[in-house]
Amino acid sequence: MSAALPEGQPPLLRLDGPRATITLRRPRHHNRLEPGDLAVLLPMLQQLRDAPGLRVLVLTGTGASFSSGFHIGAFGESSGAPALDTVVDALEALPVPSICALNGSVYGGATDLALACDFRIGVEGMKLVMPAARLGLHYYPSGLRRFVSRLGLGAAKKLFLAAEPMDTAALLGCGYLDEAVPAAALDARVAALAAQIAALAPLAVRGMKAALNDIACGAADDALIAARAAGVAASADFGEGRRAWAEKRAPAFQGR
Repeated sequence: MSAALPEGQPPLLRLDGPRATITLRRPRHHNRLEPGDLAVLLPMLQQLRDAPGLRVLVLTGTGASFSSGFHIGAFGESSGAPALDTVVDALEALPVPSICALNGSVYGGATDLALACDFRIGVEGMKLVMPAARLGLHYYPSGLRRFVSRLGLGAAKKLFLAAEPMDTAALLGCGYLDEAVPAAALDARVAALAAQIAALAPLAVRGMKAALNDIACGAADDALIAARAAGVAASADFGEGRRAWAEKRAPAFQGR
């Protein structure tokens, strides 16, 4: 990595209409997550939970890697910063859909940060490395749950028990990546997916995201899901969707 690259800065949040973008900005250290970065990320995610008009979040990084994970040298420090699992769980619980734009390889705890997103689009040639067992580290419970529920037990065991790296083809095969594109095409592909999601009915999307995540981890409450569905069926958005369908035009959803 070039010495001209900066030491880096905390993550940056940018709001652009219905889309929010969080960018990791420590390229010299492959976007290593510092305790101070976690202290910035958690309030960002809390802010986005109630952001009016927000319909999609994009999480990405700068430089050659998405992220090299949490700074091992800072592990166990009493910095007052939130734990990594607290931040990742908050990302997974974000009401709106999230897209991780993996601009390069991903390592350690950052693999779970990306997995907490609803969609992952990576660049061709990227890889994933989970070094927990090489470091003598036992991963935290919610991260293990996410890997098993989203990728399956076999893939999780390869990553955690054998510390087996995965290349782009393997990441596509196990479902960690939804797509892999040339690096030059990443921004455009992510923008297209974000725009596609932002145009959908937000009440329906939020409700179904919550339901699907609960179903995946075995915590689904059918009565709650049915109540959400009934509320959406009575919404102005559903009326707009039916009118637009009949009139053969694009709907204009308002989230109410």
